[in-house]
Amino acid sequence: MDSSDARHLARELRDLLSSANQRLREERPDAPVVSRVTGHLGCPLTEVISVSETFPRWEHANLQRGVDAYLARYSPGAEWFGISGESRHGYDYADMLTMMSRGWDRFDLGAVGYATAAIGPRDTMEVVSAGLVCAHAPDGTPLVIGLRTWLEHGPPQCRIEVLAASRDGARAARDEITRLMHEHDVFRGRILSFAWTEHRGNELLSFLPRPQIAADEVVLPAGLLGVVERHVIEVGELAARLRAHGRHLKRGLLLHGPPGSGKTHTVRYLMGRMTGCTVIVLTGMAIRHIEQAAALARRLQPAMVVLEDVDLVAMDRSFNPEGNPLLFMLLDAMDGVGSDADVAFVLTTNRADVLERALADRPGRIDLAVEIPKPDTAGRAALLRLYSRGQRPAFDADAIVSRTEGATASFFKELLRRAVLRTIMAGDDASVLTDAHLTAALSEMLAERQALTRALLGSGPGEGDPARETPHVPMAARAGGHGSSFVVYGEADD
Repeated sequence: MDSSDARHLARELRDLLSSANQRLREERPDAPVVSRVTGHLGCPLTEVISVSETFPRWEHANLQRGVDAYLARYSPGAEWFGISGESRHGYDYADMLTMMSRGWDRFDLGAVGYATAAIGPRDTMEVVSAGLVCAHAPDGTPLVIGLRTWLEHGPPQCRIEVLAASRDGARAARDEITRLMHEHDVFRGRILSFAWTEHRGNELLSFLPRPQIAADEVVLPAGLLGVVERHVIEVGELAARLRAHGRHLKRGLLLHGPPGSGKTHTVRYLMGRMTGCTVIVLTGMAIRHIEQAAALARRLQPAMVVLEDVDLVAMDRSFNPEGNPLLFMLLDAMDGVGSDADVAFVLTTNRADVLERALADRPGRIDLAVEIPKPDTAGRAALLRLYSRGQRPAFDADAIVSRTEGATASFFKELLRRAVLRTIMAGDDASVLTDAHLTAALSEMLAERQALTRALLGSGPGEGDPARETPHVPMAARAGGHGSSFVVYGEADD
């Protein structure tokens, strides 16, 4: 056989196999999933349009709420179905349907996949992690909606896919679901924290309970709390009237002062007061999520973005000739929120002296800086009364106050805890706080060997130090843990 005969035979065999394969495809029934989808859409699979959108994983509860609201309005009673197969997480639904139509038997009709998503500090909801539902577009044309958790390549995400014969119908459904997501947003009016967490696989966003702190529990110099309230709270309460007069609403507040003086406690009071406000908390290196936080604040306004220990990333650029990428992200995010947005940026720092000048001085970023000093005599007396609540005082308050010059709120909180602990260990009545137990606890904390403890609590030297100089403490300790982004939310913590 010469070469021309061989080529002719090869072509004949190719055409025969192609014809046989085509005949087998025509005679083979469609896979159940393909039949369900094409039967509902009323068109062959080759004419199906796919429109999709991907969201961060922490938006899954909002996506589910949007789809649920959409189905209730346009397709009540619709039932979900799933696709089984080991490789289903690596393909979108349109690709899986195409492979099934070509005879690939790796996918089949299966059960719907479900997962749990947080919608509050203690509340959760069930979300579809892998499933489809036959529905209708706003104009009544048929379509299929698919939801899934997308785990391939990069950070965890969730995804919606809309299959339809009409691109306009698929887009209209997707856009309406997105609108309903925002209408039923689970984040609105909540306190959110951007940080890594193991809670239900939520890598970025978690919920915090709203603090309940009364004004008399915030010990500041006279009039200082009112200044903070006017700038943060009252601007929001008068937002409509300010807008009517052409005044901007976006504002920035910087709370600065030594560790333990009450900056975080003041912020927690604001969180509790602003009950209808969404609060987003970023601590330390979590400021890297400032772009997501600012976008959420714009979306969920009125909102407050809290940036704790901002000096960790906002140090003056002269400290690093190559610049600070996190600082640039912070500046860009703050500038990106429009002046008419009801968003308050509240920043705290132990070291205002090293803050970037562009952050601290430029109007529109920070327009009020408030120093939270160490408490004076009246303030220390107030702290002693505050943290001895629950026990009947039987001690010389003036003597305690006179011995605690330079002490912070954190110091008093720890002092009262130690005094009550001594009372319990001695077998005495814990409802009575005696002078003996309180002065013993104070003497222990003022001893020279407790110098580092006092420094960590933001307080000055003890009675035993004749030089009255603050002992050397590593910068991480003096700056409130500059080596870590871990923060404990306590009444007197900073």
